[in-house]
Amino acid sequence: MRNGLVRLIIFAAAIYSSSVSRAAFGQPPAILRAGIIGLDTSHAEAFTKLLNDPNAAGDLAGVHVVAAFPGGSPDIALSRDRVGPVTDQMRAMGVEIVDSIPALLQKVDVVLLESVDGRPHLEQVRPVFEARKPVFIDKPLAGSLADALTIARLGKKYNVPWFSSSSLRFDPRYQALKNDPKAGEIVGCAAWSPCPLEPTQPDLFWYGIHGVEILYTEMGPGCVAVTRVHTDGADCVVAKWKDGRIGVFRGIRQGKEDYGAVAYGSKGVVPALGFGGYKPLVEQIARFFKTGKPPVAADETIELYAFMEAADESKRQGGCPVTIESVLAKAQHQQARR
Repeated sequence: MRNGLVRLIIFAAAIYSSSVSRAAFGQPPAILRAGIIGLDTSHAEAFTKLLNDPNAAGDLAGVHVVAAFPGGSPDIALSRDRVGPVTDQMRAMGVEIVDSIPALLQKVDVVLLESVDGRPHLEQVRPVFEARKPVFIDKPLAGSLADALTIARLGKKYNVPWFSSSSLRFDPRYQALKNDPKAGEIVGCAAWSPCPLEPTQPDLFWYGIHGVEILYTEMGPGCVAVTRVHTDGADCVVAKWKDGRIGVFRGIRQGKEDYGAVAYGSKGVVPALGFGGYKPLVEQIARFFKTGKPPVAADETIELYAFMEAADESKRQGGCPVTIESVLAKAQHQQARR
C-alpha cells in the first residue's frame, strides 16, 4: 500500500514537472484541456467524440474535451430543444458540466465556442480573450457584421489567436478542387448549399454560410460587390471580385438540398459534390490549438461576413448591387457608436 502511494506521488510529480518544463519553454502541455461553450448543437457531441476517442491519432491526439457550459437561447427552438439532450450526452461521455463561462475557463487551456446562436458570441468570447485562451468560434461568427468586427478587434487587443470556419472549407473534395490540374487557374466558381432562414439571424449567416465558405475556398478573398435575387425557395448571389472574376452562391430551400461547387478554370470546368463530415475541420482545430496558427485569416473571415451582409442589404434594396466597402463602413460606424 505504502509503495503504491509512493509510486503515485512520483508519477504525479513527473507529470507536473513535465508540464512546468514545457510551459517554461513556450510549448503546449502534452494534453490540452479543451472546454466547450454552447451545448445546443450537434457539433458539440460530434467534435467531442473525435477529440476524446482513445484511438485518436495525428492532429486529433493530445486535445481532450474536459468541461462544457450549456448556454442556450430560449427564443430559438433549435437551440432550446437541444440543450438538455446534448448536455446529457456530454455528461455521459465524462465531460464535466459547469454553470458559467468563468468556471469553465478555470479548467481548460483552449476553447470551442459552439453556441448555435451567433448573437451571444461576442459576450461569450470576451472573457475567453481576457483569459488569453485560444478559441475556435463556430459558425456563425457573430449575430451581426458589427459584432464580428468587434470580435476581431478584441482578438488583436488581447493578442489571442482565433478562427472561425464552416466545416465545408476543409472538406477534402473542395480543398482538392481549388488545386485541380484539370481546372487549372480558377477564373470563376458557382457554389451551393442548403439555406434555411432563422428570423433571429442575418439570412445567410445561419446556414447559407456553408455554401459561401465553399465559394471563398475556391475564389479566395477579394470580393468587391454582390447582387442578390431572393424567392421563398432559393437565393442567388452574384459577386464580382476585384480582378474581374465572378462567383455565384445559390442557397437552396426548395427541391433537393445538397452541397457542391463548379470551378470554372483556365483548362476545364470541374465539379465537386457532397459533404464528408466534421473530421477535417476538427483536425484543423486541434492543429490550431497546438500551434497557435489560425488556418483561416481573420481578414478573410470578416470579408466573408461582409459578403453575406451585403447580400442582405441587396435584398433590402430589391436586388441592387451593394459593395463590400459600404457594408464594412456601416458596420464600423455601428461599432464605434457602442
